[in-house]
Amino acid sequence: MTVAQQMPEAEASITTDDIEDKDQYLTFIMADEEYGVDILRVHEIKGWDKVTPIPNTPAYVCGVINLRGTIVPIIDLRQRFGLKTISYGATTVVIMLHVIEEDGERTMGVVVDAVSEVYNVSPEEMKAAPDFGDTVNMEFIHGLASVDDKMVMLLDIDNLLNSKEMTAINQAVYEEAEEVSEKA
Repeated sequence: MTVAQQMPEAEASITTDDIEDKDQYLTFIMADEEYGVDILRVHEIKGWDKVTPIPNTPAYVCGVINLRGTIVPIIDLRQRFGLKTISYGATTVVIMLHVIEEDGERTMGVVVDAVSEVYNVSPEEMKAAPDFGDTVNMEFIHGLASVDDKMVMLLDIDNLLNSKEMTAINQAVYEEAEEVSEKA
């Protein structure tokens, strides 16, 4: 008996129309909460590895890595969000993301506790982030989605990784890349 024969008719009849109007989000875990990023922005997922630290950068900047000839900044999202710092473990991964900036596109990595799932989310399932006034900065939240009886925070990675404070990091990474090029 084939897999298709074993599946109930309802499950076997899923068509591309069922997911046509949905966006896919790669979700990951941090501090027992689930966050998501647009899967089309994910370049790759790597296990945690040593980085080269960059002096005079915020604590949430782990450093940079050389990813096939490209210098990529690595950001610890736990620290970026002000969550409790934990030791990196076997499930800790770096998600390499394509980030759109004013002057083009670049790859940046974010360190997360673990990768979770890929979810299909329709525009109707996504809700706007709540307004907490000036007390909480919500510009990094694209929206909230209820998936499988849990709330997933969908991140706006362009705002998250392009904020004004990231300008200094970009400059430090650029200088590091120039030093590497000069040594080569």
